[in-house]
Amino acid sequence: MRLASTPDGRVHVVHDDLLVDVTGALGLGVGPQGGLRELLSRGGGHAAHEALAALDLDSLPARSLAGTALGAPVPHPGKVVGAPVNYLDHKVEMGEQRTIAEYGVFLKAPSSVSGPDRPVRLPYRDVPVHQEGELGVVVGTTAWQVPAERALEHVFGYVPLLDVTVRSTEDRSTRKSFPTFTPTGPWVTTADEVGDPGALGLRCWVGDELRQETSTSELVYGVAQLVAYASHVMPLEPGDLIATGTPAGVGPLHDGDRVVLEIDRLGRLEVTVSGAEAVAYADRPGSR
Repeated sequence: MRLASTPDGRVHVVHDDLLVDVTGALGLGVGPQGGLRELLSRGGGHAAHEALAALDLDSLPARSLAGTALGAPVPHPGKVVGAPVNYLDHKVEMGEQRTIAEYGVFLKAPSSVSGPDRPVRLPYRDVPVHQEGELGVVVGTTAWQVPAERALEHVFGYVPLLDVTVRSTEDRSTRKSFPTFTPTGPWVTTADEVGDPGALGLRCWVGDELRQETSTSELVYGVAQLVAYASHVMPLEPGDLIATGTPAGVGPLHDGDRVVLEIDRLGRLEVTVSGAEAVAYADRPGSR
């Protein structure tokens, strides 16, 4: 099943070329948290699956998917967990000697999440900002110190995710937490429909340039191992997002660019880039 959100936080099932609004049928509220996170918080991913499966989609209000603006599927996750240097080719590209085993995971601000067809806002006009195309994981059930062999039981679904990054000297959480720096969408595809998360093709374009192309089979820490590792650091809760890491091919973004991330079985995320609000790096608060 594919689940999308509109900017008002309403939850829809993507059914062929239609958006079927299930918000009212599931008794979900509409607000900044977003209905999908509320649904998951009620009883976890398994309960959400059961509630969705029980719906008669043909009896619910629907509209055309084409031309309907979508928001981030989970617009305000409890937390966004990131995985640094999690593809070997990116490790070589960045000249890194360490991976998650040494670095651990990092956190991005939940306010960095944005949806499809929205502009990534560049904060600086004189420091590079790079795209990083990634497989995103949506946590369905609370996970605390789970073993890798049980970790996928706690995954609700998967989503294309861009981890946008300023190439400056601050720590990762600072460089990756600006608003619009975690575009996600266009929808969450439930884990049962995706199958093996370690066998997905990933491609990312900036303009007409194909910058990144890989398979998630090349992850250093696969999804199960990453969920297990992160859950031994912090409880993962329903609606949390995990960014699993990016392959080689990261590169600079400029005002007017269009970025497209496509992942097999998950869909195609498209965003624009705007430098309208960019300032000089030396003029940022606290720099003097």
